[in-house]
Amino acid sequence: MFDVLDDIISEDADEDAVGGPSSNDQYDDLFAALRSELYPGVSSFSSLNFLVKLMHLKVLNKWTNKSFDELLKLLKLAFPKIDLVASHYEAKKLMTKMGLGYSSIHVCKNDCALFWKENSLKDTCPVCSESRWKLQSGKRSGKNVPHKVLHYFPVGPRLKRLFATSKTAKLMRWHSTGKSKDNDVMRHPVDGKSWQEFDKRHPQFAGDVRNVRLGLAADGFNPFGNMSLSYSMWPVVLTTYNLPPWICMKAEYLMLSLLIPGSQSPGKDIDVFLRPLIDELKELWVHGLDTRDAAYENGVFRMRAALLWTVNDFPARSSLSGWSGQGYRACPTCNEDTPSMRVIGKTAYFGHRRFLATNHHWRSNLQFDGRTERKRPPRRFSTTDILEQLRRVKTGIPGKHPNYGGVKRKRGDDELNWRKKSIFYELPYWATIELKHNLDVMHIEKNVCDSLLGTLLVDPHKSKDTDNVRRDLAKLGIRHELHLFEDGNKLMKPAADYTFSEANRRKFCRFIRSVKFPDGFASNMSKKVAQNDSRLLGLKSHDCHVIMQRLLPVGCRSLVTKNIWSTIVELYYVRNAAKPEGSIAEGYVVDEALTFCSRYFDDVETRFNRPDRNDDGMHPTRQLSVFESQCKPLGKQSYVELDNNDRDKAEFYILNNSPELEPYLNEHKQELHVRLREGCLNINEVHRTEFAGWFFEKTNMVVSSYPACIVNGVRFVTHDRDVRLRTQNSGVSVPGTGQEMFYGQLQQILEFSYLNGFSVVLFRCKWFKCDSKHMVTENNITSIDINGEAYKDDQFILASQAKQVFYVADPSRGPNWCVVQHVKHRSIWDITDDGLSDIDLLQHNSSSNFTLFVDLGNLQEINLLRRDQYVIPIVQPVTNASRPVTDDSSFLNDADEIELSDEEDESVEEYADEETDAENDIDTEEDDDDRSYHASDSD
Repeated sequence: MFDVLDDIISEDADEDAVGGPSSNDQYDDLFAALRSELYPGVSSFSSLNFLVKLMHLKVLNKWTNKSFDELLKLLKLAFPKIDLVASHYEAKKLMTKMGLGYSSIHVCKNDCALFWKENSLKDTCPVCSESRWKLQSGKRSGKNVPHKVLHYFPVGPRLKRLFATSKTAKLMRWHSTGKSKDNDVMRHPVDGKSWQEFDKRHPQFAGDVRNVRLGLAADGFNPFGNMSLSYSMWPVVLTTYNLPPWICMKAEYLMLSLLIPGSQSPGKDIDVFLRPLIDELKELWVHGLDTRDAAYENGVFRMRAALLWTVNDFPARSSLSGWSGQGYRACPTCNEDTPSMRVIGKTAYFGHRRFLATNHHWRSNLQFDGRTERKRPPRRFSTTDILEQLRRVKTGIPGKHPNYGGVKRKRGDDELNWRKKSIFYELPYWATIELKHNLDVMHIEKNVCDSLLGTLLVDPHKSKDTDNVRRDLAKLGIRHELHLFEDGNKLMKPAADYTFSEANRRKFCRFIRSVKFPDGFASNMSKKVAQNDSRLLGLKSHDCHVIMQRLLPVGCRSLVTKNIWSTIVELYYVRNAAKPEGSIAEGYVVDEALTFCSRYFDDVETRFNRPDRNDDGMHPTRQLSVFESQCKPLGKQSYVELDNNDRDKAEFYILNNSPELEPYLNEHKQELHVRLREGCLNINEVHRTEFAGWFFEKTNMVVSSYPACIVNGVRFVTHDRDVRLRTQNSGVSVPGTGQEMFYGQLQQILEFSYLNGFSVVLFRCKWFKCDSKHMVTENNITSIDINGEAYKDDQFILASQAKQVFYVADPSRGPNWCVVQHVKHRSIWDITDDGLSDIDLLQHNSSSNFTLFVDLGNLQEINLLRRDQYVIPIVQPVTNASRPVTDDSSFLNDADEIELSDEEDESVEEYADEETDAENDIDTEEDDDDRSYHASDSD
């Protein structure tokens, strides 16, 4: 803990070196607790060290405050001489001293102004003259209680702390060392045009890679959850884009800067609450802060910071940017050229065909709005154009007081849809940024998914196919077959081809219920289907993402017409209820201190060293790369006996995939060409069967079978066990020599253990036929007949070669057909090592999902065998980290080598869905009493 306090105090020391002498009295209690023994005679634990780790367990395991207090009482009762605080309240007070604190700023009850700086001593609002304090019966109570309190968390000290510890200081340069060298690949915002244009316009700022780039996100939420109370609290969160992409969006690296109080949304008055943050950002841009850089001999540099953009949903964007998201000109991109019309009860926006090619056949289709589309895409407004528009916007009165800011003002035609000039334009560089506001795609995707499913399933609450929509079609004179008509005394609504019939609704819901995903990929969709199979309930953002991208194009293919299906396919290409803000602010400061301390803990589980759910463990470097099996078997171990044929095939596959043995493979082939008559068609087969015996006398190995394993951070389960689980982890694929892929199901997981601790894991798979008769690709959707089996004599692959896929039933093709879905795991990052310099990508990851280099410089011999201990001299070191697969089998189409990109995958994130974890969990206990032992020996 001394290194923790040293880094904390050094931050203040840097400021004091510039501003004058200081005192560290605020840390006296921390040092006293650090020097005191937890218990007389126990020197391994100080009182502070034990308390911090105990608080960390509380946070990780979500203990209640009451349970923590009871634990402290029990410890004091069991160990009377223990030096420990008496309650969670005292522990929190001590931990707060290691945090960075926050400021409480009073706010006018009508959101007119902050009682801050020049207004800090006023008792009434400078705008609406309302009292700052809550009144009882028209009089102020004995204690001054403000109407609203804004909690502000200064940004500068939190950025300094990222550089104060070597744990993160080096990572703050990743945006410079880790950016992509391929102009067509964007893996981080640094690869985007907006970032690059910003660097060109501000070369002095871009000159020091340690200068910080920030993004801002804000949105409202109800801290009371599903309670009926209407309340909207707005946190403003900053993310640091200097960090790698797998870290910058993790909760531990997000900074809460403002906590805007409710109970109403701030709306247009959000600029009032942003004032402290904007003032600090201006200071960080113009003057910066002296900051200690722990990565380079604790040198001090002048840190500056810039806000690059905001990330929000559409309503929040309107509040932050000043451009209203309602009315006839709601589109911020089309601006004054927004095409719109008034329909029954709302404004509709059209003209989307302008973005199509000029010769596209949809431009002449009259079914959209009864007219052909000849307009070009909307013009792009320059920064000068926007500033000229803002110059014409009148300055309004802030707040919601009915006589002041709450008066609804009619905008002039020259103001367009601008309600205000955003406070962000006070930042000296804001006007030069090309991309100022980003839309949160997950918000939009969920809204689209809900509307689309509601329309398809004829949900009366979410369907967009309402009676008013049908009346609008009649007014426009289009889609006559959908117009409402009268049948006697009844108003009839014709069925549309974009909705499911009642029978098809049940088919679709049953299809969703039957889907099984790989472990950690998505939640259990069967729980989202209503009991009567009529609709989907309780879908979250990630559920909607999976449905849109994976399930909807497959499930509705046979239920709607082809033109409707083609369109759908295009879419997929608080503890204290009285004062929730104060409760959250207090909890955040304590949590922030614990997060900082946890970077220094190696002997307890923390957020930074917690193993991934599918952690395959760390593996020692072996002398042959084929034995560097990054695989962790799971479940009960069973020893099996292979017949001679299977044993020979497996043994050859292992040797054939050892690049170090390639000279011997070539030598044996040359001998076969000499020994066998020229043109013999069976040389590859003879090579396969005789090489192992030629290379050395048969190896004595033990073969073990497992029901599951983890490879490169991905969980695989054999098919016979998979059918009993709620998840699907038995689908596998491997690439061929060209663009083709081979798909199958995992049948057996076999670990071949040799002497001296060498082992390698092979997958025995059932491979499906991949010819044109048994595999069809349409609109980027690949369907395969899982009834046909191929390559029965070539079933083995290395576990590290397998890519995971899962199969979804294809109702449009028959019972034996499935759609192949490739998996992009949320915990896997496909990052190559180009330009990464000395950045440690695995600093926050315990998994071994990285390339292990084989150093043969000092290798003299390899000994795997019994009997004569055959020695294999290594004549040439291998320097290529990407291991080629040299398999001459028909399965790989006589390939000489295959580049395996999955060896460079990085597993860096945790699976966040704890409910899914509980549902998908695999029993990994071993029953030693039931094991049977067999050794494989072909002699």
